[in-house]
Amino acid sequence: MVNITLKRAYDSPDSQDGHRVLVDRLWPRGLSKEQARIDAWPKEVAPSDELRKAFHDGRLTWGEFRRRYLGELKAHRDVVRDLAARAGRERVTLVFSAKDERRNNAVVLKQYLEMLRR
Repeated sequence: MVNITLKRAYDSPDSQDGHRVLVDRLWPRGLSKEQARIDAWPKEVAPSDELRKAFHDGRLTWGEFRRRYLGELKAHRDVVRDLAARAGRERVTLVFSAKDERRNNAVVLKQYLEMLRR
């Protein structure tokens, strides 16, 4: 069973979050490490700066961002597989700072991890 949830970095941590993984390349603005309570920050699973900026600037559609990000994730299979394995053993919360809760890298990463666990 895969137990992956998503949560904005600015939402309060909860004991139900389990293993909290920051999936952004940059630390969330204005948030202290104590407030965030992040257990892991594998920057390899975050989109590259170039990809992140192109999407946020509107130079990439959601579909193109998703396609390119999945390509980047494949280059870091070991880290991604370790995260998927952990999600098979315990709850993992992917923490992100994007305002759009439906279209961000954490959504894509969650789908990818769930696919690996099938």
